[in-house]
Amino acid sequence: MIQKYKPKLVRDKIPSIIRRSGKLCETHKSTIPEYQMLLHNKMIEELSEFMIDPSIEEAADMYEVFLSILRHWDIDLSEVIFAADAKRDARGGFREGIVLDVVHTA
Repeated sequence: MIQKYKPKLVRDKIPSIIRRSGKLCETHKSTIPEYQMLLHNKMIEELSEFMIDPSIEEAADMYEVFLSILRHWDIDLSEVIFAADAKRDARGGFREGIVLDVVHTA
């Protein structure tokens, strides 16, 4: 029986794990534009899974995708952390759950 999937980014060792289980799989190396789109889709997938099951396991999956996104665009994680800290100092974080409803202009 053949299961056809729409293109989906998987962890690097998944094809080997599938083969070790006695199954066959076909893969291809993504092009740069395809990889960018698949990273985007994978983050949405992992965020959706986290929303259903907010757990360390699901958070780890989001984190791994986030690290891949940073590597792809050659962005240093420590610089992201520094920028996030600076923004939090200047504008606050999201801990208080404040919702902006309306801004009145003069």
